[in-house]
Amino acid sequence: MRADKNYRLSFTDEAQKIVDRLTLEEKVSLMGGNIDMQHLTPEMMAAMAEGMQGDENHYNVTPYAAGGLEEHGVPPMLFADGPRGVVCGNWKSTCFPVSMARGATFSPELEEKVGHCIGKEVRAYGGNLFAGVCINMPYNPGWGRSQETYGEETYQIGQMGAALVRGVQDEDVMACVKHYAFNDMENARFKCSVTCDQRTEQEVYLPHFKDCLDAGAASIMSSYNRYNGVHCGHHNYLLNQVLKKEWDFDGFVMSDFCWGVRDTVEAANGGQDMEMMWTKEFGERLVKAVEDGFVPEEKINQAALRIIRTILAFDKDHKEYDMSVVGCAEHVAVAREVAEKGITLIKNEHVLPLAKADTKKIALIGKLANTEIIGDHGSSWVRPPYVVTPEEGLKKANENCEVIFNDGSDIESAKKLAKEADAVVFVVGYNHDDEGEFISEDQMENYTGAVGGDRKESLGLHKDEIELLQQVGPVNDKSVAVLAGGNMIMMTEWYDCVNAVIMAYYPGMEGGTALAEIIYGDVNPSGKLPYVVPYKESDLPHVDWEATDQYYEYYHGYTRLEKNGVKPLVPYGFGLSYTTFAITDPKAAVEGDNLVVSARVANTGAMDGDEVVQVYVGFENSAVDRPVKQLRGFRRVSLKAGEEANVTITTPLEKLKWYNPVYRRWELEKMTYPVYVGNSAADEDLVKTEITIA
Repeated sequence: MRADKNYRLSFTDEAQKIVDRLTLEEKVSLMGGNIDMQHLTPEMMAAMAEGMQGDENHYNVTPYAAGGLEEHGVPPMLFADGPRGVVCGNWKSTCFPVSMARGATFSPELEEKVGHCIGKEVRAYGGNLFAGVCINMPYNPGWGRSQETYGEETYQIGQMGAALVRGVQDEDVMACVKHYAFNDMENARFKCSVTCDQRTEQEVYLPHFKDCLDAGAASIMSSYNRYNGVHCGHHNYLLNQVLKKEWDFDGFVMSDFCWGVRDTVEAANGGQDMEMMWTKEFGERLVKAVEDGFVPEEKINQAALRIIRTILAFDKDHKEYDMSVVGCAEHVAVAREVAEKGITLIKNEHVLPLAKADTKKIALIGKLANTEIIGDHGSSWVRPPYVVTPEEGLKKANENCEVIFNDGSDIESAKKLAKEADAVVFVVGYNHDDEGEFISEDQMENYTGAVGGDRKESLGLHKDEIELLQQVGPVNDKSVAVLAGGNMIMMTEWYDCVNAVIMAYYPGMEGGTALAEIIYGDVNPSGKLPYVVPYKESDLPHVDWEATDQYYEYYHGYTRLEKNGVKPLVPYGFGLSYTTFAITDPKAAVEGDNLVVSARVANTGAMDGDEVVQVYVGFENSAVDRPVKQLRGFRRVSLKAGEEANVTITTPLEKLKWYNPVYRRWELEKMTYPVYVGNSAADEDLVKTEITIA
């Protein structure tokens, strides 16, 4: 209900009456975080910075308040960060797998379930807004915070983000979608200006934001970076023209924290509604800017109306939950389910699943094997009551098997252990020191600190881990490499040295449990890579991670490789199972404003399993430069061994249009479109039909 725009607009009159009786100062007070930066002393700042680092008073340990006029019946906005759970609290919140792992499930239904869990926990902490719908699209997988988004494909990101919005807001919690827009670099995010042509802007980097707004998202967070030279938190074109006018967004815009607003007048006139997390450029400075005629008071009235209307719509008769839902068994079970369905089997040469009866000794090698690999330690850091490590998961899954840990630092001892074991499991990859949110030293005094940053050196494993796999992998013919990380990891140098490869991502608090279940076959793997894995890093777009100016090309990821005729090591959407599936008899038709695609799917193996049926639309007959094909539909299906089903996938024809920059409009070409149905983007994994739109 609260995601319904008409419902929210029904509060317009009530909100307007409140706005009409407010003073300028009161209206402006709604537009900033409730920490007054202008009156903070150095001593207060130092205490705050110190508190942000500690467990007992870390960043967002309680919801951050903004605005609120209780005497006028307007509660404050109460902010809780994400996206892998609720950041608030200490060692209580449910820690779900990171968004990239959830993207690998290709299940909007499961992501909506995650949203319900998160929404309940936000309310239990006293919050009313969840700022964890992170849908920025990595131009290059080296972006340090790409673990917080769902993949490299705008359509898939939009579907998954919209599902999270629906789930969160069904619990009467405002969903904030971030970071709008072009926020795909970490180290240079405060200084870089992104530029691209208008087709790239409209077709590649903005559609997933619109998808989330069409799902009813109540709020948008602007980004730190600049777009075409203008800070996105001040951007008249992005905020006023596209967001509020063209997309008819009815909610409010908030800035990214602390440095998201750099100029009072430019931000207020540019469409910024709320400065977070404290008031620095707004507050008294904004009041003076209005009094001096630099900002029309109507701008303030509009912002106040948006804020009040949205908060009233979510506050009236809202659901309430107590702390018993935080980290409860039901939510932990969902976290485990996501890990089970997201972890992706990339390679398997007659190794997995391991037979429990025959596996008496496992060599568990790698420094990450006994650590809590849950991801970034920046603003998305969720602190759960426990985390199951890979070592703990494997020991619990088969109590008759001896699991011997070796950190891999001594190659010869690792070789000896591997030779003696029935199977070898390597756990290699990244942690929060390797990738994640990054704050430079000159800014860290006012913010949560994190090492992280972009992967500037390489998109591959650490050199010692590459050597480990190359030297020790061939020693045992039952060798499994488990990768931890938030996005694509290059594998070319060692791929042939092991017999199986699993992408675990950052799998959340139950990640070790899910990993062991998959290794032993208690769970049939079903995750699909939400990105492409190339043979060479040079097949991907180049990014200068310290740049002040960065140009984004139209093509990236799998569409770039296909356009250039480059075969990947592992295709987009790929993931193995312990059973086999056959997808046949594809059909495509136009029904009203939708493309409707159907196919027959059969589980032709001996084990129950899930398959992700993917629909790609080709543009080879286009009169303009377009991708070879693009994902334009997907559906996850569960089939018992030997079972068959008809699967139908519906996609709006809007998603087949291209943006004409000359006339500034979307156009649907009248032509024949190849339509492909299968279980990855690779030609050999697809069956083809076509549809003609006349």
